[in-house]
Amino acid sequence: MKNYSVIFLLAILSSCASIRKHNEQRASCIPPEQLKEDVDFAYSKLQQMHPQLYWYIPKKELDHKFDSLKQTLTESLTPLQFYFKLQPVIAGIREGHLSLRIPRKKFTKREFKKLEHQKGMFSRFEYYISGDQMYIIQNKDSVEHIQPGTEILSINNVPVSDYIKKYRSLISSDGDNTTFHPYFLKDLFFNFYTAENGLGSKATLETLYQGEKRTYTLNREIKSDFDLEKDKEMKKKTLEKKLNDYVVSSNSYNRSFKFLDKDSSIAYIKVQSFSRDYSDEFYKKTFARINEAKAPYLIIDVRNNYGGSLYEINNLYSYLADAPFTLIKPSQVTSRDTPLRTNYFRKSNPLEYALKSIAYPSYFFAQAFSTYKKDGKVFYKMKADKPTKPNKQAFHGKVFVLINGGSFSASSIITAKLKNDKRATLVGEETGGANDGTVAGFYSYQKLPNSEIRFPIGLLLVQPNIKFSDSRKGVIPDVVVTESMQDIIDKKDPQLDWIKNEIAKEKDNKGQ
Repeated sequence: MKNYSVIFLLAILSSCASIRKHNEQRASCIPPEQLKEDVDFAYSKLQQMHPQLYWYIPKKELDHKFDSLKQTLTESLTPLQFYFKLQPVIAGIREGHLSLRIPRKKFTKREFKKLEHQKGMFSRFEYYISGDQMYIIQNKDSVEHIQPGTEILSINNVPVSDYIKKYRSLISSDGDNTTFHPYFLKDLFFNFYTAENGLGSKATLETLYQGEKRTYTLNREIKSDFDLEKDKEMKKKTLEKKLNDYVVSSNSYNRSFKFLDKDSSIAYIKVQSFSRDYSDEFYKKTFARINEAKAPYLIIDVRNNYGGSLYEINNLYSYLADAPFTLIKPSQVTSRDTPLRTNYFRKSNPLEYALKSIAYPSYFFAQAFSTYKKDGKVFYKMKADKPTKPNKQAFHGKVFVLINGGSFSASSIITAKLKNDKRATLVGEETGGANDGTVAGFYSYQKLPNSEIRFPIGLLLVQPNIKFSDSRKGVIPDVVVTESMQDIIDKKDPQLDWIKNEIAKEKDNKGQ
């Protein structure tokens, strides 16, 4: 027990020293030659590890982008300043999972504790971005009585349009897709903003609502005892929270199920993220209820679902399939040793490092024999690229799937497969993720040697088992139905309404 106490103390001291060192490094200026070394390092690692680097951009064009960047590096920069120069080049590769990590300030446990007792400033609103404009569409706490539909013109006298133009260049998207940007940008906007400007205690907003300009001052308020008690309640685990995969930060569930009508004929499943947590139990119970009700219609909503687990979407597809299926094609990697580049000891404290060291031989041999060679290419063994039988509780009725620009990664893989197999009618707008697959799976977490910016590189080429379209676009819906900002504010859902109306027509025709 004494040894564990020593290890725990060392872990705390090591953590404090690491945070201090990180923040000092983040504030330091790096000479131009060292920045150029980091550019070369990033590109060499991409060429070494990324299995489809020139999918959306010719090598000659990407070479030119990296060379041009190096020519602009003529003065010393902080890691954050360098990030804003290098990330647009990485985004230019047009592969949505590929992105540098923002070199943000780290906080000590004491600083985190203090922040936990304060309300956020910007996180208390929901946002909508259209072009170079940003709007508040939900004011959860009625802060300053700002009305939904209010446009934010500036923050601390800096035009929001300037920030949007700058931050848009940082976002990677798959190929020529454009629907992804406004969804992802609204979610990441204040991550970029606080990285640049810090977590301030107040902010001045210039706004426009119904032709009238107003100025508001937001303050970082202290949480009341009621708020703190509510936070504790939210963190408590219940059976429902486990089954539906409750997310404390958003006070919402990753998965939910209900019938949309009194006669239980329309089943509705909403999946916000394919997290895998408790997903087996959720789908087992959900499809048992659907079958018990003999519902002829099923709506699956993966709007604003950025993806996640291949295991979960393979399992979900087994509840929709009429015959044995193979979800994805064999996943290509650049070499046999690729699976061993996944930073096994990453983010390990001394105790975790010791435990992982014991398990490492087993991990090494499992990964070493996880690849195979075919037709001169190397592939990684995956369960999802093997034939899967339909689940005994599989649904055999009519399936509709709701998609939009926030449907990314695994959401695009399953919807591309459903569309290809003619197993569902897709309604909404083009997905944010590519129709033909993506590079993700698992990552090698690189660190640029001088700026110390983190650079995770996806190692697996993951493609749905469909005919390659080479469209360079997302999954295109069978029925295009758009959603306006006013629809969101008024809590209207024209995409879901289209499906419900279509089902009503079908029921009426059957009744004649």
